[in-house]
Amino acid sequence: MNDKMVKLIAGNWKMHGTADSLAEVRAIAEWARKFEGGVEVALCLPATLIHRAAEAVPGFTIGAQDLHHMEKGAHTGDICAAMLHDAGASMVIVGHSERREAHREADADVRAKAEAGLAAGLKVILCVGESLEVREAGRAEQTVAAQVDASLPRTAVDPAVFSVAYEPIWAIGTGKVAEPIDIEEMHRAIRERLVSAYGEAGTGVRILYGGSVKASNAAEIFAVREVGGALVGGASLTAADFLPIVEAGAA
Repeated sequence: MNDKMVKLIAGNWKMHGTADSLAEVRAIAEWARKFEGGVEVALCLPATLIHRAAEAVPGFTIGAQDLHHMEKGAHTGDICAAMLHDAGASMVIVGHSERREAHREADADVRAKAEAGLAAGLKVILCVGESLEVREAGRAEQTVAAQVDASLPRTAVDPAVFSVAYEPIWAIGTGKVAEPIDIEEMHRAIRERLVSAYGEAGTGVRILYGGSVKASNAAEIFAVREVGGALVGGASLTAADFLPIVEAGAA
């Protein structure tokens, strides 16, 4: 990773937020602009909020949390890339562990979604990660490397619009955080797979860490080699909790 690479701090609101939450979106966007050029900030919101949020904070990156890989069709309840664009989204998360587990999304599904998002001009954050059972069995790096290989888009990628997020499943919403050495080793393994897949372009893809990132540990996480930003869950729901993480990323 280029040490001068601007970090990406993306909030994932998951199934949280109604119209009343737009005040927090405005507060986050307003404060984030103070760090423009030093850090890239985005909020990936529920589909019901995307249009209103995009109108409320023009120029700020509003993203979605999932998409369907097809352009259109008989897919009840799904949303395609063109619809996200139309609503005002410019980014999308694919392959989050909660989608992989609860919705049984396979690596091939994630790859198809990533390719669809990129083809439609959306920035894409592709998630990978291992369970506690896998880590305790000593198969963490092997499992995540295989996930990366099978999930990555087969087309060339532009590092400016494509990121990979490593999210140790056992650290999401649990308060547990991987040790710096564990994060560094996994991010290095992911980097090797990115370079293998994309050559020189693979050195520029940001690898985000996503696992109970908060104000109290953000600076330590961002200091780890190969950490190109963070995918933040619960701590991104309010400006008070999220902005200290943004500040740490800018620093």
